[in-house]
Amino acid sequence: MLRRVLGALAATVLVAAGAACSSKQESGGGGADQSPIVVGSTLSLTGAFAATGLIHKVAGEQYVERLNAAGGLLGRKVEWTVLDDQSDTAKVGPLYEQLIAQNKVDLIMGPYATPNILAAMAVAERHGYVLPQHTAVLAPQLSYPCQFPAWSIGPTPNQFIPNLLFDAVATLPTPPQRIAVLTSQSGSAAFVTDGLGEDKTGVLSIAKERGLDVVLDRHYPPTTSDWAGMAAEVRDAKPDLLISNSLGVDTVNALNAMKQLGYTPPKVFSLFPAPGPLLGLGAASDGALSVSIFEPNDPLIEKAGGDAQAIVDEFKTKATAAKVAFPVFETQAAASWNAWDILASGVKAAGSTDNKAICDALHSKGADTAFSGHLTFEQKDNNFWPTTLGIKQIQNGEWVMVWPQDRAAAPIK
Repeated sequence: MLRRVLGALAATVLVAAGAACSSKQESGGGGADQSPIVVGSTLSLTGAFAATGLIHKVAGEQYVERLNAAGGLLGRKVEWTVLDDQSDTAKVGPLYEQLIAQNKVDLIMGPYATPNILAAMAVAERHGYVLPQHTAVLAPQLSYPCQFPAWSIGPTPNQFIPNLLFDAVATLPTPPQRIAVLTSQSGSAAFVTDGLGEDKTGVLSIAKERGLDVVLDRHYPPTTSDWAGMAAEVRDAKPDLLISNSLGVDTVNALNAMKQLGYTPPKVFSLFPAPGPLLGLGAASDGALSVSIFEPNDPLIEKAGGDAQAIVDEFKTKATAAKVAFPVFETQAAASWNAWDILASGVKAAGSTDNKAICDALHSKGADTAFSGHLTFEQKDNNFWPTTLGIKQIQNGEWVMVWPQDRAAAPIK
């Protein structure tokens, strides 16, 4: 792997180890073009997704600094231009148009959150750009051949996630039987609950197939700000397990509203939370479950090998300085690192910044990643590689991987 970490944070960021932007000539790596390779992207640096967007920003800056310390790509330094999409999907497309058509960036990186990634993908496809993306889940809709997922839940996450969760909790001494489900109407969360199109498989159908009693099924808009009513519904339903199929701080908001009612659900699963705020609830979130591709637990760091420990330690230093709520290199940071590894692997394999050549190279040769190993991309599966997803749990004030057993650092409680 590469070395060193980087510096400053801002709403619009240029990470570079040298010269300012100049012409964007395509290079075959022969050294004729010494101008920086410019990568453009948006991230949610403000708004509802900011707590998670900042994690991706710090991880990306760290990656670019290390990449440049090792000589960059094709003998050229790399600059990363980041624009704040303000957690507003409507702003994502125009900002990527600006990056490509006006700023003339060489390459692009995806934003955070499935709706934003879909908006960026439409622009990438229109201009023929490769789009590595961190966290999109709506696999059936991610049909652009040159989008490459860095966090794979397989081609049918609406089936995989519920079965993974129910398999895990079935091993508890008293498995839950009564299930309450709160679902954000954002695309990825609703997909896991309800399925998509003709495929209606999801948490609700799989719970019923397993003989579980769905005592509450409540969908809510992503703009929800008043959680009192839903909190009361959950309390009155008396579930053994609350499944919060949500993003960002939604689960935190729901649990805080329940706390105001003097109620705490016996067991909670949160689909895609900002990890720090949920952990910060203390006793109210103790034992909470979520999905993860990586946690910095000793067994998983040892399994990753290579430079994993140094990357994890450097991230903590940088994230702490950036006032990240949860300055730990976990699943979001690992997904971000994977996305940059995918982009770097494609450029190196193509020997070029030509986007078609990079796309072809990734399909033919795959990508080597520090935290998920070698990835291969099958177009028939919309490039979603075999998943390494597991279940993590808050135990003693830390997130710990607990399922499946071959990737667990501790038993589920």
